[in-house]
Amino acid sequence: MLIAANRKPLGKIYLTDDDLDNIESQSLFAAKELRFYLGRMTTAVFEIAPCDGGDGIYVGKAASLDTDDLGEDGFAIETDDHRIRLSGGKRGVIYAAYELLERLGCRFFTPSCEKVPVITSLEIPHISLRQKPIVEYREHNYADVRQSMRFAVKCRLNGCHHPIPERMGGYMPYVSGWFVHTFENMVSVKEYGQTHPEYFALRDGKRLVRDGGRTQLCLTNPDVLKLCIASARQALIEHPDARIISISQNDWRDGNCECPNCRRVDEEEGSSSGSLLRFVNAVAEALEPEFPDVIFDTLAYHYSRPAPRLTRNRKNVCVRLCSIECCFSHPFETCDDEKRSVRHPDGSVTRFIDDLRNWGKICDRMYIWDYTTCFAHYPTPHPNWRVLQPNIQAMVKNNVRGIFEQANGASRGGVDFNELRVYLISKLLWDPYCDLAKHRREFMEFYYGAAAPALNEYLDLLCDVCEREDIHVGFNDNPVGAFLREDLLDQYDALFDRAHAAVLGDPLRLWRVEKARLSIRWVRIKRATMLRGEYDPVEIERFTADWRAYGLSRIDEWTNFESTHRALLDGKWRAVEYLDHWTGEEPEVL
Repeated sequence: MLIAANRKPLGKIYLTDDDLDNIESQSLFAAKELRFYLGRMTTAVFEIAPCDGGDGIYVGKAASLDTDDLGEDGFAIETDDHRIRLSGGKRGVIYAAYELLERLGCRFFTPSCEKVPVITSLEIPHISLRQKPIVEYREHNYADVRQSMRFAVKCRLNGCHHPIPERMGGYMPYVSGWFVHTFENMVSVKEYGQTHPEYFALRDGKRLVRDGGRTQLCLTNPDVLKLCIASARQALIEHPDARIISISQNDWRDGNCECPNCRRVDEEEGSSSGSLLRFVNAVAEALEPEFPDVIFDTLAYHYSRPAPRLTRNRKNVCVRLCSIECCFSHPFETCDDEKRSVRHPDGSVTRFIDDLRNWGKICDRMYIWDYTTCFAHYPTPHPNWRVLQPNIQAMVKNNVRGIFEQANGASRGGVDFNELRVYLISKLLWDPYCDLAKHRREFMEFYYGAAAPALNEYLDLLCDVCEREDIHVGFNDNPVGAFLREDLLDQYDALFDRAHAAVLGDPLRLWRVEKARLSIRWVRIKRATMLRGEYDPVEIERFTADWRAYGLSRIDEWTNFESTHRALLDGKWRAVEYLDHWTGEEPEVL
């Protein structure tokens, strides 16, 4: 169907009267996006109009397509000789519009980098499709999607880190401040530590009562259950639009309670997730009559990572399995690094892939918390390019329904090809079996231009070295791995030199190349200072000035740039060494 020729539209964009009159209508937003991008492609002025039976694009209810089985995110597109019909759920109808534009050649690489082909005679090919994502909850927290809601929608994300307005499809909101690690919210050490130390985890015969989340709860204490039900209820009353609330352990490793009752449950279940899941089930059961549509989310994290033998999650409970111990240079299914296993109460151990499979057999609502960067040193090259797809495929093969890919959370973004990661991860969350090589090729060729071949070699070399030498890479490593030794850094720099030379006449892409090279520059500086005690004041200041000139902020997940710079000069790996929480001191005990 020819939709435009010689700057003239050959049809309109049609909506029902209800959608035309409703500024919050997702169909209206989708129609406006179509008008904007079709106008960019053809320089034709498309009109959004009420249905009149004419040729054109019918959006939402105007399309008269049955999409009830596709949920909030699914969509359908049908074309014939006279009409293009797009419909779907409240997010799906918008995704349908972007899907059509992508099939016409548009690409939404970053908030500020889009490929929009100029086609003066635009013909819509025959399309008949229905799509519904495997993953119901799709989220990562890179700065590009946190700061641009429109881009988050183009990436088809719907998690709580992107509070997408309803007119753009909305999102899946958690209770504010209750995303994860919520035991401290529910039973505070400051409030109960002195008067009721029995509410907190018993370890080595003593109760851990240090605040700041550096303890856990005694999950078989009935008074703790009553307090948690009351605090969760109050939070849900105060946030009536929330769809998920987290009832989950604090971010403190190896702090599960060892009192006789908790120990008995965990030994019976074969995992410390046993007492946790029984507890969360009890909270969810108590609150279900008042909040029937709320999901109660918990973590399978560190000591609670292995699945229990006996207990199953209630229908309104979601278990979020965390891959924090894993190697990210090898796929979950093939990594042979036994040091990343987790120990059970009986002394046996399981790998992450074992725990994923075991949870997948018993849990009908499982989410994943995965990791996609080096959090200790954000600029450090993270050689996970070849594990992104097989890992997400392993998740969905084991009944995972939601995925959060934790990212470089710096408010101004980062380096290490984060823009490419945003694009690829978003594609995988929508379709784990997509043609990822094609998506990467299209991104690299457009975003980096003539520099793409050399930069692709660089990304491949990082992965080649880790595979060839069986190098395991964690989520929080200092830049001392064998894939970052000096002779390899020289090879990486040589590839960046080639990339630089290829785009000397292209200022925008040259800027992007040198931004990406900041990764290697940081690693060289940090290794020189920490491993050899060598300080080059000129190079350190050049890096500092360039980092700030690119508008970048944090290098470390937990501290600002100024603190990281101070640690560099002070001979420390990270500025977290200045923080009490990271000193390694034992919690106060009673």
